[in-house]
Amino acid sequence: MHIKSNDTVEVISGDDGGKRGRVLKIDRKAGRIVVEGINRVFKHVRKSQRNPQGGRLSKEAAIRLCKVALVCTACNAATRTGARRLPDGSKERFCKKCGAGIGQIAPPKKG
Repeated sequence: MHIKSNDTVEVISGDDGGKRGRVLKIDRKAGRIVVEGINRVFKHVRKSQRNPQGGRLSKEAAIRLCKVALVCTACNAATRTGARRLPDGSKERFCKKCGAGIGQIAPPKKG
């Protein structure tokens, strides 16, 4: 799937289904993604100099990559993406619904 950091994605299924957020981190090897404001969990922390209060710290946990869809900037809908070559030889992502370009994947080929 053509998802990068700082893209806006929509959660397809699960407890947070239908919510949108910005991608913070991607682990392609494990197939997991961390999205801002999605899948919040509590981490229990002990009192320390860094955290003098202690208690419960709320943070985002990773979700599976297959449970999110990229949001197109042109049509503002969750969509599948494709890759196409442009006349100058560069490669870009595009929205399968409206056909708009979402961003460049690879620079133009030399030759």
